[in-house]
Amino acid sequence: MIPKKFITNAALTVGFDLVGVVPVEPLERERNRFEEWLLAGNHSSLSYLERNREKRFDASLLVEGSRSIVVCAVSYLSPFSRGYSEGAVAKVASYALARDYHLTIKAMLSELAERLKTVAPDLKYRAFTDSAPVAEKTLAVRAGLGWIGRQSLVVNPKFGTMMLLGELIINEVVDEYSEPMRDVGCGSCRACVDNCPNRAILDNRLIDTRRCISCRTIEREWEGEAVDFDGWIFGCDACQSVCPFNRHAPLHRNPKFDPKFDPTAIDWASLSEEEFSKIAGDTPLTRAGLERIKGNLRR
Repeated sequence: MIPKKFITNAALTVGFDLVGVVPVEPLERERNRFEEWLLAGNHSSLSYLERNREKRFDASLLVEGSRSIVVCAVSYLSPFSRGYSEGAVAKVASYALARDYHLTIKAMLSELAERLKTVAPDLKYRAFTDSAPVAEKTLAVRAGLGWIGRQSLVVNPKFGTMMLLGELIINEVVDEYSEPMRDVGCGSCRACVDNCPNRAILDNRLIDTRRCISCRTIEREWEGEAVDFDGWIFGCDACQSVCPFNRHAPLHRNPKFDPKFDPTAIDWASLSEEEFSKIAGDTPLTRAGLERIKGNLRR
């Protein structure tokens, strides 16, 4: 059995800002809600979401022998996160200005696991961050890291929404599990809904990815209705930059998430592949690639 206090201290030491721990158990209510979202076609080109639905909402099917899930969050909020000047072109979601978070957070989770092994030598684990069928946001809420805001993201009263999530699914029991936050929420605020350029935020805290700029600039191209990208060439922060919690949240403290470049200072249209590689070679922008980004410039 691992003490929760030890897990918390270890997670903060390796650079996370928030941590909670929940037992492994089926998430039936959340799975039903997800199934309804899929049936409505709101996932558009994200066909991979149709696969492994059972595993997504039951970690025991994803990791054999799993008993607990350590849920971590780290802020990436930078000055770019609070919005670009009016009329700016070549806007990039602020998380994508730093080194690819999949690489960074996986390394942080591995370091955390090694620290846990000092008190649980027989620890077995798998680390995840937005790259496998894991219901990350649901787990974060259950672990007390925040609540689901109107824009479908986890909102924390201190750190806002500009956070990245990571999970360690482990085979050990923890002496105490986290509880969800109580008496919190967005209240009557609808800033994110009103600021979405294409009205992609649905009334039930879900997203219609057919109209979501973030999805349309990154994921497999959708042949449906054309949408205005509003100057965004990779991702979109429009619904987050206006959130009151983000307006008052501190800038990120972990230097691993420092922005590597100012996207508005780059002539993307004339950029060569070699220049692109030097600027964005280890950032999430490589997922879209330069040709796709140049295409997004014209939308």
